[in-house]
Amino acid sequence: MKFLSGAYDVLISIYALSLLFYFSDCIRRNRSAKRMGTGLLALASILQITVIAIRWLQANGLPIFTRFDFLNWLTVSLVLISLIMSFFQKSEYAILLLGVISFCIIVLNRFWMPVSDHVAGNWDGVRGLLVLHITLASLSFAALTVASVFACMYLYLHRKLKVKKWDDTVRRLPSLEMIDKYTYSAMLIGVPLLIASLILAMLSLYEEKRWELLLDLKVSSTLMALAIYGWYFVRKRSSQHSGAMMARWTLLGYAFTILNFVLNSWSEFHRWTGA
Repeated sequence: MKFLSGAYDVLISIYALSLLFYFSDCIRRNRSAKRMGTGLLALASILQITVIAIRWLQANGLPIFTRFDFLNWLTVSLVLISLIMSFFQKSEYAILLLGVISFCIIVLNRFWMPVSDHVAGNWDGVRGLLVLHITLASLSFAALTVASVFACMYLYLHRKLKVKKWDDTVRRLPSLEMIDKYTYSAMLIGVPLLIASLILAMLSLYEEKRWELLLDLKVSSTLMALAIYGWYFVRKRSSQHSGAMMARWTLLGYAFTILNFVLNSWSEFHRWTGA
């Protein structure tokens, strides 16, 4: 346990340094700082994988059933996405925003979410379905986080252009069309993964004959998030929408996705209290 805590502390320090280098590059163009930030980000990803390996040994199985482990997988996904994005032009601000989100999750995980054994004992009969369900949910969360970051960038750039304020930040951001395309692409990945995750959850209920859980508050919040995302795609296909409005719908859906995660503490599905 001490080794795990030590590895996590080192991870936080390295991630913080990476963010500082990226922040320096965003404030004033500095290719050396960007390369250093990317290198530290890659090192952080290795440490994250090491933390997961340690948890695997501790839990004697795939570490995925606790909130601590779920957030570990989420941050790994976000870091890997950030590393892929580092090969694209005008990606510095997106990587910085994703890095800030990942860093906050890592700190939250370190100081608030205690490490514990998995609490899925009542679902041992559908363990395989739950592994797929949580894995897809984590990947969906990561993709929707990326979509929300681009949505924020869209609204920021849209406001800057509307008031005709040109600065270095505006010049270093992708065009509104490209940001909208990136947002839509991330949504096309995240929403189907969320639907697949929900289908697997329903299959686990069917196998366990626990239909009373359909009245769980988490089910309602998940359906609400899917309704928002569904309306996003309906409006996107129509000609009566603006990019700014679509960005706001993306952020609204993401807010319900976060609420959906928070409800795990009170849900009968997981009860991810960390205890």
